[in-house]
Amino acid sequence: MEGTTRTSARLRSSGASVRAVMSRYGIFFVFIGMLIVASFLSPAFLTIINLTNVVRQMSIIGLIALGVTGVIVAGGIDLSSGSVVGISAVVAASLAQTEGWEGALFPGLAGTPVIWAILAGCLVGAVAGLINGSLVAKTHIPPFIATLGMYTSARGAAMLYTHGRPLSSLTDEYNVIGQGDLFGVPFPILILVAMAVFTHVLYSRTRFGKYIYAIGGNEQAARVSGINVDRYKILIYVYAGFLAGVAGLVVSSRIGSGQPGLGVGYELDAIAAAVIGGTSLSAGGIGTIPGTIIGALIIGVLNNTLDLVNVSAYWQQIIKGAIIVGAVIIDQRKTQGGGS
Repeated sequence: MEGTTRTSARLRSSGASVRAVMSRYGIFFVFIGMLIVASFLSPAFLTIINLTNVVRQMSIIGLIALGVTGVIVAGGIDLSSGSVVGISAVVAASLAQTEGWEGALFPGLAGTPVIWAILAGCLVGAVAGLINGSLVAKTHIPPFIATLGMYTSARGAAMLYTHGRPLSSLTDEYNVIGQGDLFGVPFPILILVAMAVFTHVLYSRTRFGKYIYAIGGNEQAARVSGINVDRYKILIYVYAGFLAGVAGLVVSSRIGSGQPGLGVGYELDAIAAAVIGGTSLSAGGIGTIPGTIIGALIIGVLNNTLDLVNVSAYWQQIIKGAIIVGAVIIDQRKTQGGGS
């Protein structure tokens, strides 16, 4: 009887250990499984060219998702990032013209050194994030409503700024951001890796990151403990807007054109990447940058595999939507299970 009890206890302990490993690393196993399945479905999948294209294509969504992860961890949401990509892209592109663009608000700045175009794109994104964060922190309106307003306003501002026309004739110095490479590695991938490492350190090793997780975990407790909740809410939205601005630079330089319609739907893919990677929509204070990157890679591999096997784009949207819903259901069950 005593031996049976000990055996039963060991089995329960082993089961708990397996569940803990799967809870923490399950998304990595899913990703590996997807790679194996994709390699069987299409021989072209595992080629260096294709894998490079997968990462390069998801780098834009990955950049946005880095900021979105912090916003969701802090208990918020950002629906405006796709539109912020668009307005950041056209402002930067207007300053990176080979010849002065007559429609620019500041035509004398067109054709200036590329650094000004880069700074302008990042600044526009950060300002959009500042407005989002201020609305959420100071007026206490739901983040969904605040960022939905920015979603519409930023898209309209991009159309107004360009009169609805794309801005082409970009300088080579600007286009190299999205089209160049270093030792064969495309710049968009290098930018994503650099920003992912920086963001991981920011969220996990600094006071800023600890405060963001504390606010998401229990905002009232964070306020009582002396954290300036409003300030850090604003800052996380500013950072998310900045990253959307960086994504705008990458995508516009990659296609060699600043188009006011850039970024449509990107916010949903970014949220999906974060949620698939383990960032919790139902409970704040949960989420990691490595998980988000894996989530973005999963979306990239999924899109690429479906393209390789000639699945209709309409079916791709349906499949992606089902995966997002499934990820949220799993997240809710994990959260409820943890709280029971």
